[in-house]
Amino acid sequence: MEKAKISAIQLFALMFIFDLGTALIVSYGVTAGKDDWLSILLGMSGGIILFFIYYPVYRKYPDLPLTSYIGEIFGKYIGWIFGFLYCISFLYIAARNVRDFGDLLSSSTLTETPLLVIHTSFVLVICYVLYQGIEVLGRTAEIFLFVLILLGIIGNFFVLVSGDITFQQIRPPLEHGWGPIITTAFPTITTFPFGEMFAFMMLMPYLNKTKLVKKTWLSALICSGLILSWTAFLNMTVLGLDVMERSTFPTLATIGKVSLFDFIERLDAIVVLTLLLTVFFKAAIFLYSAVIGIVDLFKLKNHQQIILPVGIILIFTSMTIASSFSEHLEEGFDASIKFVHIPFFIIIPFLMLVISFIRNYIKKRSNAK
Repeated sequence: MEKAKISAIQLFALMFIFDLGTALIVSYGVTAGKDDWLSILLGMSGGIILFFIYYPVYRKYPDLPLTSYIGEIFGKYIGWIFGFLYCISFLYIAARNVRDFGDLLSSSTLTETPLLVIHTSFVLVICYVLYQGIEVLGRTAEIFLFVLILLGIIGNFFVLVSGDITFQQIRPPLEHGWGPIITTAFPTITTFPFGEMFAFMMLMPYLNKTKLVKKTWLSALICSGLILSWTAFLNMTVLGLDVMERSTFPTLATIGKVSLFDFIERLDAIVVLTLLLTVFFKAAIFLYSAVIGIVDLFKLKNHQQIILPVGIILIFTSMTIASSFSEHLEEGFDASIKFVHIPFFIIIPFLMLVISFIRNYIKKRSNAK
C-alpha cells in the first residue's frame, strides 16, 4: 500500500459524499410510494446494523486492507478468490456510477456529445487524481464538501420559496401499511448506498487515527441518510407519486420546476454539478479500492502502474453494461442488488464476523489449556 495518511475529517468527507452518490439524483425508494422518505430512514438503520458487522472485523485487522485479511479468515485460496471477486464487484459498481452520470449529462446538458466522450473524460480525471494518491483524494473531498453543502442550501432554498410544495402529495401516511416500506428498505436501501460503504474496508489502514473510525463512519452514514430522506420527501411534495414513478431523475425534475420572478429558473446546473461531485468521489473510491486490491493480491509494486489500464476497463464496462438507461436502472435495482450487494455487503461480511469469533473462541480455549 502507498505510504499515505488521511485525517478523520477527510474520511468523513469521502464517506459523506460517497453515500450521497447517485442516490441523491435517481428515483430512490419510490417503490415505497409516498413513504419513500421513511423507507430511506429504515434503510439507514439497516446500514447502522451492517456497520456493527463490519467494525469488529476491522478492529481485528486495523492496519490491513480487506484483501489482505480475508485470506486469513477464509483460508489462503478461498480468501484470494473472494478478494478478487471483491475487486471485480468494486469495479462493476464504479462502472454503474459512471453510466449514471453519463446518461444524466447526455440527456440534460450535453445532448449532442457522444456518451463515450463523456465517460472517457470523466474517468481520465478520476485516474489522474488517484495517480496522485489517497491523500490528494482526501484533501479534494474536504474542499468540495463545502461546495456540495453550498449547492444543497441554494437548491433547497429555491425549491422551498418557489411555492411548488404541496403537502397533500404525501398524504395519507402509511397508505399501504408498513409492507412496501420494509421491503424497500431491506435489502435495497440498506445495501444501496449504506452497505456499499464496505468498500472503505480497503481504505481504513490510511486513517491516521484508528480510534475515530466508529464516530466518523456513523456520523457520515447518519448525515447522508437524513439528507437522502429529506430529498426524497421534498421531491414527493413537489412532483407527487405519479410523476415520481415515471421520472428517471426526480431531483432534476424538482429543481426544474423552480421559476421565480420570471428570472430565476433553469437551475438544472445545480443538480448536474451536484451529481458530478458525488459520482466523481464515489466512482473514485470504488476504482481505488479495486486497484489497491489488485496490487495486494498480485503483489505488484504500486498502484500507479495499473491505474490507467484499470481505468480503460472501467470505461469499456460503463459503455457495455446495458444497451439503454432503462435497462441499466432495471439491472441496478434487481440483479445488482441480488447478485452483488447482498452477497458482498451482507452475507460474506457476516460470515467473516462469525468465523473470526469462532477462531478467537477456539484460540482462547486452547491458550487456557
